[in-house]
Amino acid sequence: MYRSFEELEVWKRGCKLAVEVYLVLKVCREFGLREQMNRAAVSIPSNIAEGAERNSVKEFVRFMHIAKGSAAELRTQLYIAEKIGILSPALARPLITESKEISSMLQGLINSLKQT
Repeated sequence: MYRSFEELEVWKRGCKLAVEVYLVLKVCREFGLREQMNRAAVSIPSNIAEGAERNSVKEFVRFMHIAKGSAAELRTQLYIAEKIGILSPALARPLITESKEISSMLQGLINSLKQT
């Protein structure tokens, strides 16, 4: 069991992904999509942290589902950014892969929480 959300590998990876998204979009002039992507990326670790601090398994699971939804939202936006040329495949693909892995980790956490 963990003592703090900072110990959760999925939270650490979510934070790292958010930073990477911010950095690759730093000079992007498509402000609407950039801001939407940044918000979705930050939402992933933020919801993990919020859920972990709720002191309720039911609430924790609910926030993990929200984080998982944010990962899917970000992944969709990464596909769009790649298709319209905002991000090169070399930049977009690793971020897409990481968002998929985080989503899988979140599902694993949800499954384990539901068994408690």
